[in-house]
Amino acid sequence: MTYDKTDGKYPTHKYPEKQKERNAEVNPTRMYVNGKYVPKSHPLYKAGTYKSFEDAAFSSLEKYESSTEGQVYIVTNPSFPEWVKVGMAVDAEDRLRGYQTSSPFRDYELFYSWSVHDRRAAETEAHSILKEWTAGKKNEWFKCSPAFARVMLDSTMENYQ
Repeated sequence: MTYDKTDGKYPTHKYPEKQKERNAEVNPTRMYVNGKYVPKSHPLYKAGTYKSFEDAAFSSLEKYESSTEGQVYIVTNPSFPEWVKVGMAVDAEDRLRGYQTSSPFRDYELFYSWSVHDRRAAETEAHSILKEWTAGKKNEWFKCSPAFARVMLDSTMENYQ
């Protein structure tokens, strides 16, 4: 299939920016974050195209603050081999992209995440459990292996799913 640049249609693989513009025009009721489609069932759904969920969230701040759904996640970094970060986010992958900007090596890794109906309560309980069972704690970082953290939190996170 051949496209002429003058007719306004561009093949996706050659002109991704034009394809994004076309998607927004053809599908004005859809939401895209970082080029990915977000379904209407998402708690932060708002039609439009955004670079991150934070951009989308702050464009509809009221919905962000009242939304409880999201994810609790375990993040690792080889620079801190004996430590894991346990946190919460509306979208763990989106949060991970935010962490990468603070590392010149882009070496943070998402070890595991749970989708939960109340991310704040689930994270609070996760922190309580790990504080009791790990060798150390600094803010949201816990001194343990990622596998240990997952085993310790799996059954608790089931209560929030």
